Amino acid sequence: MAFHEFPKGFYWGAATASYQIEGAWNEDGKSESIWDRFSHTPGRIRRGETGDRACDHYHRWRSDLDLMKGMGLNAYRFSLSWPRIMPQGRGRVNSKGLGFYDRLVDGLLKRGITPFVTLYHWDLPMAVQDAGGWLNRRTTQWFAEYAATTVRCLGDRVKYWMTINEPGVVSVCGYENDWHAPGAKDVSTGHQVFHHLILAHGRAVRACRAVRPKCLYGIAPNLNMVYPARETTGDRRRADAFWTESVAGQMESILHGRYPASLLRKWKKAGEEFVVLPGDAKEMSPPIDFLGVNYYFNVVVPGKRTGGFWAASRAVRRTDLDWPDYPRGLKDLLLKITRHYGRIPLVITENGAAYFSDKPRQGRVKDEKRIAYLRGHIRAIREAIEGGVDLRGYLVWTLLDNFEWSSGYKPRFGLIHTDFKTQKRTLKDSAYFYGKIARNNGVGF
Repeated sequence: MAFHEFPKGFYWGAATASYQIEGAWNEDGKSESIWDRFSHTPGRIRRGETGDRACDHYHRWRSDLDLMKGMGLNAYRFSLSWPRIMPQGRGRVNSKGLGFYDRLVDGLLKRGITPFVTLYHWDLPMAVQDAGGWLNRRTTQWFAEYAATTVRCLGDRVKYWMTINEPGVVSVCGYENDWHAPGAKDVSTGHQVFHHLILAHGRAVRACRAVRPKCLYGIAPNLNMVYPARETTGDRRRADAFWTESVAGQMESILHGRYPASLLRKWKKAGEEFVVLPGDAKEMSPPIDFLGVNYYFNVVVPGKRTGGFWAASRAVRRTDLDWPDYPRGLKDLLLKITRHYGRIPLVITENGAAYFSDKPRQGRVKDEKRIAYLRGHIRAIREAIEGGVDLRGYLVWTLLDNFEWSSGYKPRFGLIHTDFKTQKRTLKDSAYFYGKIARNNGVGF
């Protein structure tokens, strides 16, 4: 078995999001978020579960960081809770809320772990939502002010910053359908929200650079590799259209401040136009220092429809969410991004697999399927690097089993098992597997 070493300084870590792990939803001055309101609304979340306590990370962060260090991780991506830092979304800063993240950053650095911080991972303050939320163009400026405030405080120790996590998912799942908070259901509304999210990203990058020019700034969109079901003209045309809508629509807006012309024509024909003001193109696309890539599965078009996603008939295995496990899709995606948009510094900011049956038995969680998933995708990124991709790190989703949005606590993505009744943590076999790779900066295939 050959040992494959990764580039020196490569980041091996895990990723989390504030609402999914922190709990303490109304402690120390934190205000209500749209996910607090959404999860407290009957019928919205599986079995009526909420993130009120989640993994109780707000109180257990020190021991969670110790687990990371013990695994050998050298990077950790986490998000800041906007309503914890600015309860009204703007204006007054909650010193206790910001202090939590101040201590968290110091704790990571003390353990030799590099922080990757996401400014917005979906938990919008209800005060901002009540003022129109992401449909209100003023929210883009409020977000920039919040971003600059946190970067001013933490940017002396945090180098890597991401503005927004998965703007495409926010607009589709929160506004085009009602799977996520705030639970709207209107396609045109979703388009306008997406535009405002990208505008907010651009304004935030500029505001943050003004106070901390030496930090590195990016964004973390959700991206899928798209294949035609068959090598026919019709299937290739439909696959190209899906790529344009799902990937190019995000990449073009982030990098170039524009939307693909074919996409705009499609929306106009369907009566799904949105407002773009003069000057938006320049504001929404400042140069970025790196691009986060959230990747879980590939897409095959036309394919059958499964669980709200296009199923991938090429996949050999599937996760318990019925998502395809097709590692080559990640390799092909990274190569295609590099080919189309240049050799942008990339970081895999989310990649992982959910299984429902992860349970400790005699103090051990045997999650062989997750190990196979990770092995395949790590091999894929190694091949992408060999193919010329400038990849700087790989962050597994996720560190801990946690609150998985509208699915509640059933899907378990974690490298570490969480007993949600006792909050006991148990490292899964995948944690030991991944930790060995992190410590050795390489893997044997």
